[in-house]
Parts: sequence; structure tokens; C-alpha cells
Amino acid sequence: MTRIMVFGTFDMIHKGHENFFKQARAFAPDPYLIASVARDEVVTRLKGRRPQHREDERLTMVAARLLADKAVLGDTVGYIEHIRAHKPDVIALGYDQHGEYVEHLEEELQKAGLKTRVVRLKPYRPELYKTSKLNHH
Repeated sequence: MTRIMVFGTFDMIHKGHENFFKQARAFAPDPYLIASVARDEVVTRLKGRRPQHREDERLTMVAARLLADKAVLGDTVGYIEHIRAHKPDVIALGYDQHGEYVEHLEEELQKAGLKTRVVRLKPYRPELYKTSKLNHH
């Protein structure tokens, strides 16, 4: 079994997210997909606005998805302890995930003694399926 971890806000689950989960699962013949749902305060800090749905609602929406084997809430500060607790073999990042966490992720994983591989997923019709675009219709 290959443990694959993805991170996101998952404010509304759309086809882009479904594709994101499918691509992440495709990294191994025996995937166990762990979806880490961003905490409300982290979303507010990183995006400058509160998510439309509370973290418990977003967690429930992701957990109800057949493509995710497990849904967990992320840390409020940092991420290494959170990753260490779930021991993923692979972390799959979305094509549009950038910023402080992503820039130093591989370095931080190494420092923590984790052998987790970091991979980048491809966009899936971002002109149609990007939550920030969908919210404005």
C-alpha cells in the first residue's frame, strides 16, 4: 500500500478536485489517499478570506468522496508534525499550490528524516474548474 497525501481547502468539491484525487491515486498501483483539509484560520491567513464552508463541513465533504480513503484536518501552525503523523510515501501537490509551505517542503521533509517523495500534478481545465473562478459565477 502506498500512502499518498494531498492538501487543500476543498471549499467546494468540483471536477478539478475529482481529477486531482484521481491523478494523486495514479502514482501507485495500491494507493491509500489521505486528504488533508486546511483549517479555517490557515485558509484565512493564506488567502486573506474565510472559506465559504467551515472546516468540519469541508472535512465531511471530502470524507464522503470515494476517491479519498481518509480525510483529516491539517495543523493550525506548520505541517511537518501533521505529515509525520500520517507517514505518506508521496505528497502530491496541485499545479497551483505555491507559497511558503511548498517552497521549503522537500527540505523540511529531509530535515525531519522523512523519505516522502513530492510530486506535482497537472492542471485539469483550470479555466473552468478553479474554485476561485467558480465562486464568482
